[in-house]
Amino acid sequence: MTGTTPTRFLTGITPSGTPHLGNYAGMMRPAIAATHSSGVENFYFLADYHALIKTQDPARVHQSSLEIAASWLACGLNPDKVVFYRQSDIPEIPELTWFLTCVAGKGLLNRAHAYKAAQDKNHEAGRDSDDGVNAGLFMYPVLMAADILIFNAHQVPVGRDQIQHIEMARDIAASFNHLYGEHFVLPEAAIEEQVATLAGLDGRKMSKSYDNTIPLFTPPAQLKKLIASIVTDSRLPGEPKQTEGSALFQLYQAFASAEEVAAMRQAYADGIAWGDAKQRLFECIDREVAPMRQRYEYLMAHPQEVEAVLQAGAKRARALATPFVQRLREAVGLRSLASAASPGGKKAKASKAQQPSFKQYREADGKFYFKLLDSQGQLLCQSQGFDSPKEAGSAIAQLQSQGMAAWAALQPQLTLAAQRSQDELSAALAQLQQAD
Repeated sequence: MTGTTPTRFLTGITPSGTPHLGNYAGMMRPAIAATHSSGVENFYFLADYHALIKTQDPARVHQSSLEIAASWLACGLNPDKVVFYRQSDIPEIPELTWFLTCVAGKGLLNRAHAYKAAQDKNHEAGRDSDDGVNAGLFMYPVLMAADILIFNAHQVPVGRDQIQHIEMARDIAASFNHLYGEHFVLPEAAIEEQVATLAGLDGRKMSKSYDNTIPLFTPPAQLKKLIASIVTDSRLPGEPKQTEGSALFQLYQAFASAEEVAAMRQAYADGIAWGDAKQRLFECIDREVAPMRQRYEYLMAHPQEVEAVLQAGAKRARALATPFVQRLREAVGLRSLASAASPGGKKAKASKAQQPSFKQYREADGKFYFKLLDSQGQLLCQSQGFDSPKEAGSAIAQLQSQGMAAWAALQPQLTLAAQRSQDELSAALAQLQQAD
C-alpha cells in the first residue's frame, strides 16, 4: 500500500435473478462511468458465492450469471480497462474470508441488517429467532469484506442499504490490521445520491426478493406493459400530483436529464394524467436501453464469448490476489516450518523489526485510535480517539506521506510517548516516507 497506488473501485452483483433497472441505475451505470476516470483501477465481479445464500437452484444461478455478465458487457464495460471476473474463480477469496472470520466480532455480525430483518420476520410469525437462517446469511458481511479487501479497494459503489456492510468491512479490516500490521486499506462507500435505491412496481425498493422489478433488457412491449403497472395514487387528470414518494417520478429522475426532470416536476404540479406520465417514462428509459439491448441479445446467444472474458479477468485478478494472500498467510503465522529455523527466516524477521509501523484499533468506548511503534516495536506516539475509522486512517495517511509537517498539523490529537524525543519521531516518519 503505497502513496502511488491508484484509487481502486470495486463492485459486484449477485446472480440470483435477471438484472433489473435498479441494478443498472444504482450500481452498474455509475460503476461503468468510473472506468473512464484517470488514475483509477476498476474491479467488477459476479458475486456467485453470495447467490448460494438464498438460491439453491443451480440452473438459476448459472443462467443469471450469464445474464448479468452479458448485461455488464452490453452496458459498456470494457474488459480491457477493468478486471472483470467471477467470484468463484478466485479461490483466494474464501481463504481470506476465513482469515477475516477469525477477527470479526460476532456482536458486529449480530447487527447486520439482513440478519436482523430475518429475525424480525421470525418474531412476527411467532417462530424461533433463527428459524430458516443459514450461516451463509449470518456470515454474508464477512464474505463481502473479503471481496473488497482482497484487492484493497478504496471505493465501493453500493446502494444506500448496503452502506452498513462497507462500515463492517472497515471494522473487520481495522481489527486485522491491529493484530497483524497494516495490510488493508479501509474502504469507503460511493453512492450516487439520487438513484442509490430505486422504487419498484409496488413502490417498495426494486428487488428480486419482492418480485417488483423491471428487467433491464425486457422487450419494448413488455417494458411498456410493466411501466403501466407501476402503482400510483387515485388523483385524476388535472389534479396536482406529488413527486415526493412517487415511484414513477423517481424512476424518471434516474434516467432523464436535469431539464426533463424539471419539466416532469412541473407537469406533476399541473396535473399530468398518470397514463401520460408513464408514457414519458417509457420513452425515457427505452431511449437509453435500446442501443444496449442488441448487444445483450448477441452475447446471450454466444455464451462462449462471455466465458472467455471472465476467464481472462480471473487470470488478471489472481495475479494480484495470490501473492497478497500469501503475504497474509505469512502475517498470521501460516508459514513453512522449515523457514523458522533457516537463516532466511531470521533475516526476514529482523528486516520486519527494522520498520516503524502504525497500529489502528477500536476501544471499548467505540472510538478509533492508532499508535506509532518504532523499529523495535516500542511506542513512539499515541492518538486520541476518532469518531470513525476513516478519520483515524486519514491521519495515519497524512503522517505517512507528510512526516513531521503532518505532525504539526495533527498535534492536538497526538501525544508523544514518555521519554521519547521528536528527533526519534522525525526519524521514524522519515523512514516510513522512504518506504512509501
